[in-house]
Amino acid sequence: MKSEMYTRYERARIVGARALQIFMGAPVFVNTESIDPLEIALEEMNLGVIPITVKRNKRDIR
Repeated sequence: MKSEMYTRYERARIVGARALQIFMGAPVFVNTESIDPLEIALEEMNLGVIPITVKRNKRDIR
């Protein structure tokens, strides 16, 4: 997994957005037996291969 830490809200938004992309026909970045877009997105999140970044304000960085 990537070393960057996400809040639970960021993780939910990233996985939800990625699941929607997969549902709409985007390529999958992991080899998996699953056909459920949400499960695939969660696997991608765990492996750190989701091509989505989070932009934060400087004051939001801890």
